[in-house]
Amino acid sequence: MRIQFVKSATEPEHWPQPVRPEVALAGRSNAGKSSFLNALAGSKVAKVSGTPGKTRLLNFFDAGEFYRFVDMPGYGYAARSGGERHNWQPMIERFLTERDVLVGLLLIMDIRREWSEDESLLKNWTDRQNVPLALVLTKSDKLSRGAAFSRKRKLQKDSGVNNVFIVSSLKRDGLKDVEQFVFESWIRSVDEFDAEEELER
Repeated sequence: MRIQFVKSATEPEHWPQPVRPEVALAGRSNAGKSSFLNALAGSKVAKVSGTPGKTRLLNFFDAGEFYRFVDMPGYGYAARSGGERHNWQPMIERFLTERDVLVGLLLIMDIRREWSEDESLLKNWTDRQNVPLALVLTKSDKLSRGAAFSRKRKLQKDSGVNNVFIVSSLKRDGLKDVEQFVFESWIRSVDEFDAEEELER
């Protein structure tokens, strides 16, 4: 997939024009969001930080010709100051509630971690806002194949999320499944809806 960095921004007036459907990437700090994006792109388009919690802006990336990824700041990093949390939490909430072109959210999660209150809060928000949610379990190369599928079943049960994918950014396993799901389930449906609207006008 051709993925190209567009810009970083915090305030709505600096966000890119809403001309494409957008898919948000959310997850705990150091869950592997940047590595996941780079693996999809086949090149280094997103900066991978060795320090959890370094992403403090909304980072916009064009994905092919049809849609856009928005990499959001990671959550759950204890060392982040209360003042910084005060600044970036409203930024995220504003984006998720006001961005009309948001068509879905990929929750990126280290497959070895347990489902927690942080993830539940995010899922509750997407349920209330009717934003489709899929769970992407990263770093599956750290486990055996059997253990990875066992973790998938457990996290699917604990989360109540229907669409769960196992990926390894290192080995590039499972990436095509996520890419196909996003396009077929979230992007194509938007394009078809827009086409029907045009026909009705």
